[in-house]
Amino acid sequence: MDEVFRALADPGRRRLLDSLQRTNGQTLRELCGELDMTRQSVSKHLAILETAELITTTWRGREKLHHLNAAPIAAITDRWISRYHQHHAHALHDLATALEDPMPDPDFVYQTHIRTTPEKLWQALTDPEFTRRYWGVSLRSDWKPGSPITWEEHGSTDPEQVVLESDPPHRLAYTWHTFTPDWAAANGIDEDLRARLAAEPRSRVVFELEPAEPGSVKLTVTHAGFSTDSTLRTMISQGWPQLLSSLKTLLETGQPL
Repeated sequence: MDEVFRALADPGRRRLLDSLQRTNGQTLRELCGELDMTRQSVSKHLAILETAELITTTWRGREKLHHLNAAPIAAITDRWISRYHQHHAHALHDLATALEDPMPDPDFVYQTHIRTTPEKLWQALTDPEFTRRYWGVSLRSDWKPGSPITWEEHGSTDPEQVVLESDPPHRLAYTWHTFTPDWAAANGIDEDLRARLAAEPRSRVVFELEPAEPGSVKLTVTHAGFSTDSTLRTMISQGWPQLLSSLKTLLETGQPL
């Protein structure tokens, strides 16, 4: 956490975060051009922000893209702010949500470290009884590429999800679920909102598991495939941080949030 405070103390690094707030998923060249900073200076600042986990990176061909990551901000909220003033904690959470909003690049990228093993984390992502504990959803599949996934939640089921990639315990990708009337009714979603969600193209989510420091795994979640001005993109930007915090708590303490 000290690294996060040190990273945020520099005005140049805050300018980089401001730039990514406005346009997420930028390359090094794009950041240099917008901020009128030398390539060397931007590279050094980005390295510090990445070490502090305030940004994450993905690759698009040969281009390295930089994304905001709200996980350290959420950690500061949990440890230092919520215990003193809940109203301010909510304000910081709203700021974190705003920082995550990737316009015009709509991919949602979230990264967290979990004290567990890759094998246990893989089980938590694929075992239906495990997913029900922190998600409230049972995901049933043989987890082979091309296989269907059955989404079971509050008695509603969705058999139309498909596994896109499966490399245990390193990488998992699948299409997102269908917004059925049963799902909407079970989750208190009105028909107008459900129709807007159903009209969007089917999105996809990718989980990447990487061993980190001893006894820890770095989990990167990328949810992509959204339309312009996506309603779903706004919803999952709030849902994924809460869901992954519950997953992290379950694996580290034995109890979900």
